[in-house]
Amino acid sequence: MSELHFVKGHGTENDFVLLPDANGTIDLAEQQVRHLCDRRAGLGADGVIRVVRTDATDDPAAVAARDTAVWFMDYRNADGSISEMCGNGIRVLALYLATHADVDVRSALTIATRAGIKSVEFDGADITVDMGPPDLSGQSEIRIGERSWPAHRISMGNPHAVAFVESLDDAGDLAQSPEFDAEAFPAGVNVEFVERRGERHLAMRVFERGVGETRSCGTGACAVGVAAATLDGAERGDSYVIDVPGGTLRVSWTADDRVLLSGPAVLVAEGIVDL
Repeated sequence: MSELHFVKGHGTENDFVLLPDANGTIDLAEQQVRHLCDRRAGLGADGVIRVVRTDATDDPAAVAARDTAVWFMDYRNADGSISEMCGNGIRVLALYLATHADVDVRSALTIATRAGIKSVEFDGADITVDMGPPDLSGQSEIRIGERSWPAHRISMGNPHAVAFVESLDDAGDLAQSPEFDAEAFPAGVNVEFVERRGERHLAMRVFERGVGETRSCGTGACAVGVAAATLDGAERGDSYVIDVPGGTLRVSWTADDRVLLSGPAVLVAEGIVDL
């Protein structure tokens, strides 16, 4: 297919091209994803989300979720690589389903991802996603040039290395991926730099694998909230406000070991793109 319907949206300026594909007829190649995400030659985005029904794709994660979820989030990074999921992207996807697919948002919406089934709820202008339990696996180290920082290894279905710094400027321009322990992160890693700004108030920058530095990262904010709560000995359920370059997110780690991510989502355009 050379021409595709698309919808463009963002969550705290982490932006995505959504490709509606309810019946599973689109077979995306890596170079097509890269073209769509190219900010000069394409539409421009941090990633592509193919919106497909779980019964219309043979992706193992979708097949396993058919009894629970109608929709599957087929997420691709800007470089064309396949990723487990995206915390900002799933809010944009949920908004698309609510506005374009006649989904009832008065109750929780379940969406299948490669990181498991996620539950999404609408609360005014914000959308909250139950991101599931975090996986804390100790510490590692990240490096930029001659500087290095200890980093918390946390998975939110995808891998993160969270480093606390005196200033977000310490990370420099993040033109290149920070160096990391390949044995600790064999599939690569998203790296978050975190600055404390007050009680349960943080700010972060992120280098996303397969993308580069982005304006926001939902799973990264979750990993940052979990790392901070662990260091602070915070009560479960305490909410952290996390400033990202593109806005503000809220993260809460509940008593039953769920991480809740809340923030806005916006749809900005739709049309036809020629691949």
